Amino acid sequence: MSDITKLRNIGIAAHIDSGKTTLTERILFFAGRIHKIVEVRSKDGSGPTMDSMDLEREKGITIQSAATYCSWGDYNINIIDTPGHIDFTVEVERALRVLDGAVLVLCAVSGVQSQSITVDRQMKRYSVPRIAFINKSDRAGANPERVTNQLAEKLHLNPVMVNIPIGLEDKFEGIIDLLKMKAMYFDGDDGEIVREEVIPSHLQEEAEIKRNELVEKLADFDDDIAEKFLMEEEVSAEEMMPVIRRATIALKLVPVFVGTAKMNKGIQPLLDAVVEFLPNPTEIENVALDVDNNEEEVALVNDDEKPPVVLAFKLEDGKYGQLTYMRIYQGAIKKGDFIFNTSTNKKFKIPRLVQMHADSMEDVTSAKSGDIIAMFGVDCASGDTFTDGKHNYTMETMFVASPVIELTVRPKEKTGRVNFSKALNRFTKEDPTFRVSRDEETGDTIIAGMGELHLEIYVERIKREYDCEVIVGEPKVAYREAITKRVDFDYTHKKQSGGSGQFARVAGYIEPMEANAEETYEFVNKIVGGSIPREYIPHVDKGFQEQMKEGVNIGQAVVGIKVEINDGSTHAVDSSEMAFKIASRAALRTAIRQAAPIVLEPIMKLEVSVPEEFQGPVIGGLNQRRGVILDTNMEHGYATILCEIPLKEMFGYSTDIRSATQGKGEFSMEFAKYLPVPKSIQEEIIKNYQEAQLEKAKAK
Repeated sequence: MSDITKLRNIGIAAHIDSGKTTLTERILFFAGRIHKIVEVRSKDGSGPTMDSMDLEREKGITIQSAATYCSWGDYNINIIDTPGHIDFTVEVERALRVLDGAVLVLCAVSGVQSQSITVDRQMKRYSVPRIAFINKSDRAGANPERVTNQLAEKLHLNPVMVNIPIGLEDKFEGIIDLLKMKAMYFDGDDGEIVREEVIPSHLQEEAEIKRNELVEKLADFDDDIAEKFLMEEEVSAEEMMPVIRRATIALKLVPVFVGTAKMNKGIQPLLDAVVEFLPNPTEIENVALDVDNNEEEVALVNDDEKPPVVLAFKLEDGKYGQLTYMRIYQGAIKKGDFIFNTSTNKKFKIPRLVQMHADSMEDVTSAKSGDIIAMFGVDCASGDTFTDGKHNYTMETMFVASPVIELTVRPKEKTGRVNFSKALNRFTKEDPTFRVSRDEETGDTIIAGMGELHLEIYVERIKREYDCEVIVGEPKVAYREAITKRVDFDYTHKKQSGGSGQFARVAGYIEPMEANAEETYEFVNKIVGGSIPREYIPHVDKGFQEQMKEGVNIGQAVVGIKVEINDGSTHAVDSSEMAFKIASRAALRTAIRQAAPIVLEPIMKLEVSVPEEFQGPVIGGLNQRRGVILDTNMEHGYATILCEIPLKEMFGYSTDIRSATQGKGEFSMEFAKYLPVPKSIQEEIIKNYQEAQLEKAKAK
């Protein structure tokens, strides 16, 4: 790669079933990277290039984000195709963390859906410039203009159509490029021949209105265009393109393109837009934190002569061992170089560098700033930073959501134990939202994740990839505990038993934090006059944090507590770090009991799409499951119902909705928030927990 300005690192993201993988397949085909188009649900079971897992091909969904690269004209494009299903949201999160731009894919019929909102929120979190592609314009009910309006109304973006469709639904023939004011048709067996014509006379007026809207939008970002717009003078495509680019990169504009990936129409103009309007690595500001200098921000420069700074953003255990996907933010690396993992202080020699093309790879000898590559034989975790060893930098870590559902799992045969633990070790390294713990009392292995499908896929992968049959328990909701009032505490831990004893006293108060607070725990040290020596304070804090892992109602983690210590006492001989840790644990446990503790349950945001005639029974069913209906929408004979519903009530819903809608209903859900459980249900949960504890005690 000689010219970094000719490099684009992009992601393709959207709601499930919007056609991301199909679009990526077409991009690779038109860019000459593959020579045959394979559909997502192909009859021979081969599946598209980017869905390399058997499970992905069977279910017709993307589970892991896949990386590839291609060329378009003089430009090189690194592409990551991400999953749309919310259970695999961490795959989208880590892709967006390292990308410079994105294509937000939307269905021309369904428009902005729940997962589109989540993906948009993730893009905003990492300030990723994006262009929008309204796919499936050939489907019945397609309405790209309505979808463009939804981008403004639902996502609060500033969208502008850069091309418009010629016909819609089964009459969709091509597009009108509003910059060049030309009609574009896609001929040949696979739409590979782009034919430019004059705009059909019946669409001339609409095209002029839409072009005028485009110029008016751009007038907000450029004085020359504003002047010409006011004077009603002609604005050329050459004048508009740099302004669109500037406003897109500044996150002030979202250019919108239309087409149909399945029918091979509108892909080439989208590729042109990727290189023309999305940023190259030098146009995005990236910073690292200098650990040796109080985590001060350091601006990273796309300069191959500077010391390397590399971020590992995804791990995958493939047939050749652990594969680590990396983005180079500064400097260059080559095979045989030594790099340091700043998280573990370990030094590695780079054994092999590859560029990924889905599940196949091509060896490279070196890589430079802006490149996305993969490396073998490097022991690290997702989010680790690598440097030359002289600079102790860390890149900001990505956001990882907490799991909301748990399953107990164990290998069916004793002989499968080794493979079972190998699988769990690998999956926890690969996926930060997949957690494994052990119930010390029963010896059960507990896996936790983002939803039923998330855990179902991992159980299936243990069976297939590790040849280990698994016995799975009932799914459990990951409840939390909280307090509802302020309570003072003053606790003394005293133990005298021959030799040196233990003594520590801690005093202060606990109170609930604000409901929407980002953090779940706050520690405030108000000790004055050294009543607790400074060296013991971190151990007091640690004791509180340890106790918060186990509540008093049902033994679940406690959240939303602010703890302040303002007094205490020590003993010249008997006080110790351990004594203060024990005292703070006991103080918090006692205080929580007095603070009217409650149980919180995960509430999911659910979007259900059903034929109109089934709307009544489906809403009735949601109400029975304690769902709160937020919105209903009717379009083209389909009702879309948006509601908030407790996760506990969602087990088995897929079977229910299929039988209630003759198999025509679909739903998607994602975690929204934690809310208190109704009193009657809380009593039942506590009773069940206490009975289970008694059973365990008897079993011992």
